[in-house]
Amino acid sequence: MNFKSTHTNIEIAIIGGGVAGLCTAIALKDIGIRVTVYERVNQLKGLGAGFGLAANAMQALAYLGLREGVEKIGHFLDSYNILDHQGRILLSPDTSLLSDRYQEDNFAIHRADLHRFLIDQLPKECIILGKEAIKISEKEEKTIIHFADGTSANVDAVIVADGVHSKIRRQIIPTASTRYSGYTCWRGVISNSTVKLKSSSETWGPAGRFGMTPLVNGRIYWYACINAPEKSPLYKTYKTADLLRVFKNYHAPIPKIIGETDDEQLLWNDIVDIAPLKKLAYNKILFIGDAGHATTPNMGQGACQAIEDAVVLQDELKKSKNIVQSFQQFEQRRLKRTRYITNTSWQIGKVAQWDSIFMIGFRNTIMRLLPDSIKQIQLRKLLNEDFMSTHK
Repeated sequence: MNFKSTHTNIEIAIIGGGVAGLCTAIALKDIGIRVTVYERVNQLKGLGAGFGLAANAMQALAYLGLREGVEKIGHFLDSYNILDHQGRILLSPDTSLLSDRYQEDNFAIHRADLHRFLIDQLPKECIILGKEAIKISEKEEKTIIHFADGTSANVDAVIVADGVHSKIRRQIIPTASTRYSGYTCWRGVISNSTVKLKSSSETWGPAGRFGMTPLVNGRIYWYACINAPEKSPLYKTYKTADLLRVFKNYHAPIPKIIGETDDEQLLWNDIVDIAPLKKLAYNKILFIGDAGHATTPNMGQGACQAIEDAVVLQDELKKSKNIVQSFQQFEQRRLKRTRYITNTSWQIGKVAQWDSIFMIGFRNTIMRLLPDSIKQIQLRKLLNEDFMSTHK
């Protein structure tokens, strides 16, 4: 069947030009749907620093014909260890399980690099910048997007991908507010020329967590999470010298990485998610990515689930030109998986951020003594579900 010829009379707008929005635009364009991405900022440059693209995300990118291009700008991850603050291994997740299950490898990538790559896959006219969507209404067969500048757009359907702080979600689902995880986070990207980091890891200790991974082009992506009140005025003013003081007793090369980071390279934000929603589809309005199932980053699945969304939605729209039905089928296929990831990631974050010496000792002892089959149970549950399966 020639999907493009059967979908050319469908026009869908996507609100948000992040990973979810851009991947979905590519997926829909590939089956002939006329798609426009509306983004509130005037320049798309990929805010943030780095993140992981696990094998399930790489498989989803393969469905979209994007895998080879992404592999060229990603850093291959052959291992990822959880360490204590002295550098001793607590858990060594078997990333080969992901690779074997999906027949793909795991990568780390800079968000800006991925953004540039995804933008290049779309015609320039598909992306309209400086258009902040503030409200959606429906009239007869059309869905209307209202923008902050007073203009509007009439389309057949709207996909909401404007992130965890989605204004449209607050309009449609006012009870779905963000929830604060209890910890705040700094991120940075620096040169790897003197550190010469070769492997990826996350360290759990009494002062907080510290993660690091090499990136392509001789760079390191790192992050540090500390328990804190929400929107803390103290941590808002933190500089690298403050972080170095907090993590000075952590194993090498953590102090060196922090010490080589300029204050201007620091990105800071509280870690939030949204409690799992009961619905993602509202007639001809669909929530995807962080707008629909924002998760804390503890399973490394935020961007991965956004990319899966794009592929599953494309699959549903291939089957039917009935948008409402396709959106509902998407919802049925995605809710259970994203709910599991959101809840599990939330729980992992709580345990990883323990700061009681007694509880840390208990946790670390248990983690060292548990058999691998138990340690890998969360990873195996993630693997055992085929995100492309229609049986939910």
